[in-house]
Amino acid sequence: MTVPEPTARITHIDKSEQLKQVQALIEQKGFIPKELVGNEVSWFYNNLGMDELYFKLETAESISQLILSLYSAKIAAFIKNESLLDINLVRETEHGAIFMQTSTPGTPSGKGYERTIDAKYFNVSNKTTAYRMESYRSSSAVSSSSFSTHLRSYFVRACNFPPAAADNEFSMKSISDPDFIDNCTDATLTSYERVIKQVLVRTGVVIECQDVPNSQEKRLIIGYKQGTTKSYFSALTDLYHFYGLYSTKKFVEQFSNGVTVMSIYLNRPQKNELPPLEHSIQQVIKEASLLYCLPTTPLQSHFQTGKLSVQEAIYGYTGWVFAQHFLNRLGNEYASLKSILDAKNNTHNEVLSKLKKRLRSDTFTSDYILEVIKQYPELIKLCYVGFAMDHYINPTQNALNPSLSYQRLQVTPVLSESELLDTIRKTVANNQEFMIFESYVTFNKHVLKTNFYQPTKIALSFRMNPKFLPELEYPQPLFGMFFVVGSEFRGFHLRFRDIARGGIRIVSSRNPEAYSINLRGMFDENYGLANTQQRKNKDIPEGGSKGTILLNPDQQGNPKFAFEKYVDAILDLVIPGSTPGIKDRIVDKYGKPEILFFGPDEGTADYMDWASQHARHRGASFWKAFTTGKSQSMGGIPHDTYGMTTRSVHQYVLGIYEMLKIDESSVTKFQTGGPDGDLGSNEIKISSDKTMAIVDGSGVLYDPVGIDRAELARLADSRKMVNHFDTSKLSKDGFRVLIDENNVKLPDGTVVHSGFKFRNEFHLNPLATADLFVPCGGRPESIDIGNVNTVFKADGTPRFKYIVEGANLFVTQEARLKLEAAGVVLFKDASANKGGVTSSSLEVLAALSFNDEEFSEHMTVKNGVVPEFYAAYVQSVQEFIEKAARLEFECLWREGERTGIPRSILSDTLSVGIVKLNEELQNTTLWNNEPLRRLVLAEAFPKLLLDKLGMDTLLKRVPEAYVKAIFGCYLASRFVYRYGTSPSQFAFFEFLAPYFAKIEQ
Repeated sequence: MTVPEPTARITHIDKSEQLKQVQALIEQKGFIPKELVGNEVSWFYNNLGMDELYFKLETAESISQLILSLYSAKIAAFIKNESLLDINLVRETEHGAIFMQTSTPGTPSGKGYERTIDAKYFNVSNKTTAYRMESYRSSSAVSSSSFSTHLRSYFVRACNFPPAAADNEFSMKSISDPDFIDNCTDATLTSYERVIKQVLVRTGVVIECQDVPNSQEKRLIIGYKQGTTKSYFSALTDLYHFYGLYSTKKFVEQFSNGVTVMSIYLNRPQKNELPPLEHSIQQVIKEASLLYCLPTTPLQSHFQTGKLSVQEAIYGYTGWVFAQHFLNRLGNEYASLKSILDAKNNTHNEVLSKLKKRLRSDTFTSDYILEVIKQYPELIKLCYVGFAMDHYINPTQNALNPSLSYQRLQVTPVLSESELLDTIRKTVANNQEFMIFESYVTFNKHVLKTNFYQPTKIALSFRMNPKFLPELEYPQPLFGMFFVVGSEFRGFHLRFRDIARGGIRIVSSRNPEAYSINLRGMFDENYGLANTQQRKNKDIPEGGSKGTILLNPDQQGNPKFAFEKYVDAILDLVIPGSTPGIKDRIVDKYGKPEILFFGPDEGTADYMDWASQHARHRGASFWKAFTTGKSQSMGGIPHDTYGMTTRSVHQYVLGIYEMLKIDESSVTKFQTGGPDGDLGSNEIKISSDKTMAIVDGSGVLYDPVGIDRAELARLADSRKMVNHFDTSKLSKDGFRVLIDENNVKLPDGTVVHSGFKFRNEFHLNPLATADLFVPCGGRPESIDIGNVNTVFKADGTPRFKYIVEGANLFVTQEARLKLEAAGVVLFKDASANKGGVTSSSLEVLAALSFNDEEFSEHMTVKNGVVPEFYAAYVQSVQEFIEKAARLEFECLWREGERTGIPRSILSDTLSVGIVKLNEELQNTTLWNNEPLRRLVLAEAFPKLLLDKLGMDTLLKRVPEAYVKAIFGCYLASRFVYRYGTSPSQFAFFEFLAPYFAKIEQ
């Protein structure tokens, strides 16, 4: 069936003249009897109720083709003896599309045209290439005959923007398609401008509700930034259909400053059982923000069919995500087996490790969990009510009429925990299904606060009480846990102390298999990283924390959006809401203020400036200290620019050379993490060894006689990966294999079938043999008890003599112990890689010490001019890092020689000892001894800050809890580094004696 092609605009028309042209064209075609043509055309123009804008925008030719299409549909229905027309017309071109279908008020169409429009046009719209749309529903039936069918039409057109405008441009003409400017009213222009301004300064969706003159209809104007949500247009249709509403017309406008604005005209059928229009509209507005966070979920079909509300469906989805991470626990049988086996036996450890992985992956798959959840929507409803009763604020406190969602809560029974578990047990078919819904009960019980009911939000966040985590698997208890779910990702933030520091890491997945692996190990990786950070932070006042953001398989290209949503959602829970209707106060079962400190990690180094400024915009009092690793113009001390992490790692390398009297130039080295990264590039710059192999994100670079150092330095200076290496600089036995290369023949004749696999496993390849191995990048657990045997030669000797673990968790503890038992000198991540976090801590201390004016003067680099204080402070930070690393190295070396205990164990013992003593010292009378306190702080505070501000000013400005932590960690670390892991009972008295002697003088 022929459908008219989208056409150019017609701003001014004579409608009666156009009607005559249409009639003449149809008569000319000859498909409709001439005596009937006038009636069909007149009905289309005067009785169908098509919007006037339609006739402005379409040509006589396209309208005539549409009338012919409708007539042919009527003939088809008559032949089939049907009273309803089934009209489904589609026409797509490179410039846009037309979709038409039959429409019943409040009933979703089964054709899915709106999802197609979302996927093909709106989801891909951006500042340069975008699509606008008009959609109309006929107010009358499509024929004067017995057919009662109404028509829904969609006209999609590519935007024709004027020359590019700035992001904050408010001249509507300069950012709009000319069709919009020519055809909209002054009132619409003013409304859109107001919404766009709010979108540009706020996160999330902006919604306005307006009365339509001379009509009972309501008009919703909805604005948001392009690319921040997907399939939102069709999801909104599902939402208002759920509440019995229908739209008479809808418009989607795109603007060249990156904003999308929708305008939807809503009404309700005349049915007594439906609630008043105003109540339904308010509920749509309330839930549109929730839908913006997660416009589509696997439970969408239950929402579309009315089995679940949007709140229940999204709660159900959130519970599904939660269950994926916390259902696959190891259980009592694993605990019993672990207690029987010998923890010092490598074979036993290997069995346990393999069993743990098997139990984690085989018991509950994501698909199985979802399949079970879909079977029992009534259980999702019951679980949701328990969640809502804890966190939904009764709207009757603020309004005369309760919301529809609150009214629904009154209908569904509220069960106690035991009653709910009993109902679940009676409803499901087996114990596994029971465990899945039991996880919802666990989730409800441990949510302390959430932004689920916040009027505006861009991702869902939950502050969890982490006590549900089994001690068997997580022996070190967490202090705090945040769980975040967005349309592009899921994320966690874990911390071991109230005041804690650590980076935020984005986890990408190259393919579905990689995503499945990353998903399975995400929480354990986050816990392990935070735990390593806790041990690493022994020299600074903050405890350890870490955040991870796992991108969804189809969102690998949107890391910045995911990061921004993650940060904003967490800020929802740590900044009290104070703007009714935008950021309300939420139910807070935790009841205490929280401050979080975020730092850069894999994939987030470029986002720290934004996070700090966003926290400032949100009104966070701690915005200056919220993120570290910021640009120098914002007072940051970039780790990569000044090699902060490398300065700690390299002190261990230099320490080994010194203790064993080795000439660095004679040492061969293997390195993971390439010249494009922070640690990798600075390791190249700071060392003078003979580097034989480097593995990075682009591939493997290898030369047995040593990679050309000048060429390596060039890449490190320009922060480029090894795919930019000049291969003419390689020896005849050297090679480079990139991840996208296949069937590559190496100089020794070996054929590499997959460059990607070769890169991932090269650290286990016999070619990766050297005196020194420094992992500066790579995935956690790259060497574990299952593959550590490949790090040994055929004669049983290790392929590396020395390992200094710069990358976090690169080697598992069991594998470390096996390597050390074979004679490898190994220093683990928690000891070696602490330079970055130490730099971040001292950066924050400066931010807390200076007021805004002083901070701007002394700590911000403007127009490339580095303040004298800043340069000196950076140097003092570098010296502090090197000194702390050297102190710990000497202690570990000394204790290892003295006790024979593996340094991997001694490192943990040392860290735990310092952390425990730190906490004890903060709660002793030593803190109350003011002369001692000031004497210790005079050593602990950076001398530059003391000279610039003085002790009294520092004590006044820096929070007391923070100062206490500085006092405790300084004494604890210096004592343990000096006296070791098992000091005598008189050692601490001896340690403090010089301080008391100074006080008495």
